[in-house]
Amino acid sequence: MTPILEARNLTKRFGGVTALNNVSFELFPGEVLALAGDNGAGKSTLIKCISGVHLPEEGQIFLEGKEVRFSNPREARAAGIETIYQDLSLADNLDVGANVFLGREPMRRRLGLPMLDRAKMRSEASTVLDTLDIQTALDRPVNALSGGQRQAVAIGRAIYWKARLLIMDEPTAALGVPEQRKVVELIHRLKAQGVAIIFISHNLGDIFAVADRILVLLRGSKAGERKASETHGDEIVKLMVGA
Repeated sequence: MTPILEARNLTKRFGGVTALNNVSFELFPGEVLALAGDNGAGKSTLIKCISGVHLPEEGQIFLEGKEVRFSNPREARAAGIETIYQDLSLADNLDVGANVFLGREPMRRRLGLPMLDRAKMRSEASTVLDTLDIQTALDRPVNALSGGQRQAVAIGRAIYWKARLLIMDEPTAALGVPEQRKVVELIHRLKAQGVAIIFISHNLGDIFAVADRILVLLRGSKAGERKASETHGDEIVKLMVGA
């Protein structure tokens, strides 16, 4: 099977600091790759190189076998790479439909004037949330939703825009246990739909609940890579601290 994403020898420097050093990995459709590592290990730099925020100084990125070089996140999104950061990037005062289409709102004309097509946004949002078995009121502002529901809206937005690769940065942070379980369930549904996922978390329990493989970074370098079914928490921790 051809990897949906392949990174070869990615290196990124900020002045005299090498934040990412010669990191390589592959990711296949319907697979979850967890990134583990302490603060400053290079996890955020790696996903920002993949999502178009940073241009690596060295190395190559291949999407479905074709080399890509994104100069901004818009180009990465157009190629099917969606990133959900920890803050979710939701507009709290807008409803679910408006957040699914945030920045890409459909328009209609009324009396010759362009207007937002709010009915279409709510209808399309309802359809995509149904595919993920998410139940929530579409007419409520997202600041009235629970943490798990807000995460679901961000995931629904990515799926609506045909994400083939979804990058999730600490998706269970600051959530209660029931909401963490809901996010884990959503990730398993995405896997079943063939979506490839890069999952970043400090919670080893969540990592082992969803990951097929675990890539450990240490001070910007690849410390190790393991199949989740063939390792355990102690080994991952040892890799994280360089033991």
